[in-house]
Amino acid sequence: MKAKYKITVKGSVQGVGYRYFCYRKAKEYSVKGYAKNNFNGNVDLVVEGEKGLLSDFINDLKIGPANAYVNSVSVEELEFNNEFLDFTIS
Repeated sequence: MKAKYKITVKGSVQGVGYRYFCYRKAKEYSVKGYAKNNFNGNVDLVVEGEKGLLSDFINDLKIGPANAYVNSVSVEELEFNNEFLDFTIS
């Protein structure tokens, strides 16, 4: 079953390779969408993929790369519409 989520990651997640970590994990789990820095210090993602693989992806986001400190990860389910062809970093 396919799903789409809007994800907000809070913590020390900018300037530590967090979006590139997201990119590598997205490729690993066949997730499509994007990750971008938010002006308030968060990283925002919109992602699509298989629901089970997205769950694994989100679990990895909660850990992040070695130099990051993840405070919280919020997930909002959106209507799946097969919007993305690949995963990109904005």
